[in-house]
Amino acid sequence: MPSLGLALRNRNYRLFFTGQSISLVGTWLTKVATAWLVYRLTGSAWLLGVVAFAGQIPTFLLAPLAGVLIDRWDRRRVLLATQTLAMLQSAALAALALGGVIRVWEVIALNVVQGLVDAFDMPVRQSLIVRMVDDRADLPNAIALNSSMVNSARLLGPAIAGVLIAAVGEGWCFFIDAVSYAAVIVSVLLMRLPPSPRAPKTTRVLHDMLEGFRYVSGFAPIRALLLLLAISGLAGRPFAVLLPVIAREVMVGGAGTLGALQATAGVGALAGALYLASRKSVLGLGRIVVASAALFGLGLVAFSRAHVLWLAMPLLLLAGTGMMLQTAASNTIIQTVVDEDKRGRVMSLLGMSLFGTVPLGSLIFGALATRIGAENTILVGGAICVVAAGLFLRALPEVRRVLRPIYERMGILPKPAAEAEVLPDG
Repeated sequence: MPSLGLALRNRNYRLFFTGQSISLVGTWLTKVATAWLVYRLTGSAWLLGVVAFAGQIPTFLLAPLAGVLIDRWDRRRVLLATQTLAMLQSAALAALALGGVIRVWEVIALNVVQGLVDAFDMPVRQSLIVRMVDDRADLPNAIALNSSMVNSARLLGPAIAGVLIAAVGEGWCFFIDAVSYAAVIVSVLLMRLPPSPRAPKTTRVLHDMLEGFRYVSGFAPIRALLLLLAISGLAGRPFAVLLPVIAREVMVGGAGTLGALQATAGVGALAGALYLASRKSVLGLGRIVVASAALFGLGLVAFSRAHVLWLAMPLLLLAGTGMMLQTAASNTIIQTVVDEDKRGRVMSLLGMSLFGTVPLGSLIFGALATRIGAENTILVGGAICVVAAGLFLRALPEVRRVLRPIYERMGILPKPAAEAEVLPDG
């Protein structure tokens, strides 16, 4: 089997991949439909930021607690619970929208509910991936394929959403999303997973939370990667919240234009994820993190100056490629070296860095856009991402130094290479 699909040899991962592939298309239908609905009802960039903030701030606030509980609970049951609750949330959106009575405050409230679910869902899904592969060597491929799956959905979802919104309205997007959760629920029920090690319950929750923070802050590779992801989440990823403004006001388009922009970013992200899936080793990922973080920032800077769709799309493709390469490469390194009994806590902090900072950035972006415009706001965010990539480059030698003995113990880096003072590329 080609290296691109090594992880698909594992039955459990095949089930997960199939179920999630269906469900994530529905998720992107809801993302695009929510943004368009809010902007159609209000015409406010500020409220776009508020809605995004409401949906993501619970991850920032609850991630440390969620990580402790995930390390203590049965992870498959947690995943089934989060998927069921997410299905109910989308069904509520659909009922209100199809009934023609939906208001912005209800969208905000239901986004908070989804955010509470996501605070547990993201880290538990990431923690379970390692249990779905029989051969640990397949883990990097599984993580990269997971990113490919997410971004295939990001490509298909917005394109389908643009057509559906124009034809039948936002409510049917929410309805299809609710139905799509059945696919992942069934796939999880069919899995035969080995029991996962759980953290002891003899210590207090606060003690375990602090232990997770100490572990991350004292481990240079994970610390540096999470900080870079946090900066990208704060200054870069919130560009998406302003795409309805760019589509409608800068490019004088409609839902189809928004769908095209979203899909283009998804194409770039998919390309980056497929590239990582074709790699056979974690060696060299440190350089990829630096280059991709810089590409993400530079892509946003250039996109902010593009005023026509034909120029904006290839620039957004580059930004999407950089964003996904940075995310997936960072995730792969972290998943490879993290201690198993702390995996839930570290994955929750990864979610906090990756998604928890986005609502703060979305709120800032929404407020800043009302003062200096959506284009200039994206420009500032992109420039910050470029600076952050430079700072990580300075930290890379220390990251490599710490990773070298870990890679040697795992057999990723041969002992003779270490004796010849060949450092891993992180």
